[in-house]
Amino acid sequence: MNPSSPQDLHSHKQERWIIFILALMQFAHILDFVIMMPLGPFFMQEFQINSTQFGLLVSVYTFSAGIFGLLGAFYLDRYDRKISTIFVFGGFSLGTLSCAFAPDYATLLIARGIAGGFGGIVGAVVLAIVGDIIPFFRRGKATGVIMSAFSIASVIGIPIGMILAENFGWHAPFLALGIFSLLLIPAAMKILPEMRFHLEGLDRTKPIWDSLFQVLASRNSWFVFAFMTCLMFGGFTLIPFLTPYMAGNVGMELTELKYIYLFGGAFTFFSMNGIGKLSDTFGKKRIFIIVATLSWIPVLVLTNLPKVSLPIALMTTTFFMVLVSGRIVPAFALITATIDPKLRGSFMSVNSSVQQLASGFASFFAGMIISEIPGTHTLVNYNTVGFIAIGFSAVSILLVGRLKVQQ
Repeated sequence: MNPSSPQDLHSHKQERWIIFILALMQFAHILDFVIMMPLGPFFMQEFQINSTQFGLLVSVYTFSAGIFGLLGAFYLDRYDRKISTIFVFGGFSLGTLSCAFAPDYATLLIARGIAGGFGGIVGAVVLAIVGDIIPFFRRGKATGVIMSAFSIASVIGIPIGMILAENFGWHAPFLALGIFSLLLIPAAMKILPEMRFHLEGLDRTKPIWDSLFQVLASRNSWFVFAFMTCLMFGGFTLIPFLTPYMAGNVGMELTELKYIYLFGGAFTFFSMNGIGKLSDTFGKKRIFIIVATLSWIPVLVLTNLPKVSLPIALMTTTFFMVLVSGRIVPAFALITATIDPKLRGSFMSVNSSVQQLASGFASFFAGMIISEIPGTHTLVNYNTVGFIAIGFSAVSILLVGRLKVQQ
């Protein structure tokens, strides 16, 4: 038996442990990103910075992930997936830990860039491994488990991070997450098998940029990148402004905003797993088209929502999060199958870069359209952005039919 072959790589029981450790890694890097936003007041008070400077703290993570993602494309397919995973997750862990000990704003900015750079590649290698070891007919379910890490980060991670920050200062969440991440590394070394199947036939005399050129030379890759861009613009034009809109326009109290993440995260944990199973049963393209189309309903309702009671507001935001995030599960299960396994690491790294940059530009684009009525916290043109998000979502539905699956 060849342990490097994806068919004989693991038992079904070992497969579950592999998915579990990958989901924990995904949880760690997602939490590292999302925890920044609710900690804004702590940073602004501690470093005496304005909202623009805080925005840079958030965006440097995303843009660094985009840049590092391109660099990762040069190397990820030249090494054992296990070695690549341990290396990039180790870099992410140390970057997160360095945030906890940053003495000033400039140092924290650099530390966030390091954590974001490695964190973005973590997502790429995690999905590359899923593509390598999980058969296509079960990949939707596995992707659902991996992507439910966002739900766990929202339901458990953010509240715990906020409690730590309130009681021990803003350093505490990063210290706890950094230690947690470092403790995952020995477990990953024990659980993850060697994954060298993609190295068969590798010509190491070729330059390191050869795999990147092969990825970019594929017409199918460009359809995937366009698809990913539309997917991000269909969500991240709306998500960053969700809580300001619910507070300023819908009338939710600031103390009630946490329930958006609590209920939304709890429901998406189950819905993502369910959508993953449906994708395996009925076809990933079909389920993506259905979920993406259904997501237009909560987008239209949410972006035109007047002042309503708290239960109605939370029902709307939860429905929105379930369907908008639900598109990601069949989408990523498809994306992992659109490239030759020998190029999957490089491809997923470039795709991660596209994802990060697209989400950053989507937020920036929406910020140019949305404005605040002077003297109030009321946002205008959020409904316009809602129509734009639906337009990009519609284009993604057209593009998904052009994706060629190689498994």
